[in-house]
Amino acid sequence: MLKFRKKPVEIEAIRFTRTNWKEVLSFTDYKAHIFVEDDIYSLFIWSDNPKNVKNAIEGDWVIKGAKGKFRTCKPNIFQKTYELIKSKK
Repeated sequence: MLKFRKKPVEIEAIRFTRTNWKEVLSFTDYKAHIFVEDDIYSLFIWSDNPKNVKNAIEGDWVIKGAKGKFRTCKPNIFQKTYELIKSKK
């Protein structure tokens, strides 16, 4: 049986919190929309395809992939999948 390893791909990401939502909006080219209800912060990212709406809650990661498309990722999956290669100064 053959075994394969996923090729490394660099991504950009930002963790969505109640204090950085303006940065998240800028990061997503203002495709994200923030909603607050009962002190719960939620995020929706609209795309060209209405079936492809991404959502996140506070603490989730917003990822900009290699082709510039956005998606969201739960913190535990993000930690298992990605490692920091350089930080923003």
